[in-house]
Parts: sequence; C-alpha cells; structure tokens
Amino acid sequence: MDENLPKKGRYRHFKGGEYELLYLARHSETDETMVVYRALYDCGETPLNERVWVRPLSMWTETVTRGGVTRPRFEYIGENAPAGAPSSGGKRSQEENE
Repeated sequence: MDENLPKKGRYRHFKGGEYELLYLARHSETDETMVVYRALYDCGETPLNERVWVRPLSMWTETVTRGGVTRPRFEYIGENAPAGAPSSGGKRSQEENE
C-alpha cells in the first residue's frame, strides 16, 4: 500500500466525531480516489438510516484551520472499531460533513 494513503482504522474529525475508514474506492467516471467511512455514533435521520459516507481522498487528507489552529481534517486514532459498536459521542452535524 502506498505510504501516502490513509490506513484503515478509527479517525477523529477535527470537530470531534469519530469515524472508521472502511475502504478506499475509485470513482467510476472521474477515477478520483474516494474514502468510504462510517460514523461511530448515532447519526440520527439519514438517507436509508445508514452511517456510511464517502468523501474525496483529497478532502479526507487536507488540513483545516479553525480558531487559528491548523490540523488534519481527520486524524488517525487507532485500529478498527469492533463490528457494530458505535463509540460515545453526539450526533453528527451537517457542519461536520464539510
């Protein structure tokens, strides 16, 4: 695996939510690398009541600046979560999807 690609496991979004990176995928039309990941907490009302999301790799690995602090959008925090075991935490906000 390319050292520059993120590895499977748990990540913390810069706004606090925890996620599990499931797969790297390829967009069928643009060939862009995408990250398939799931929220490790109750997301509330979502299409199909799923916790699975997709985001371009370029967004997953970018840094963000908030409150004068620059940090990774997603920071690796450990191995994969146990199957079906959401972590503690609040609901995912629409803002957190950015």
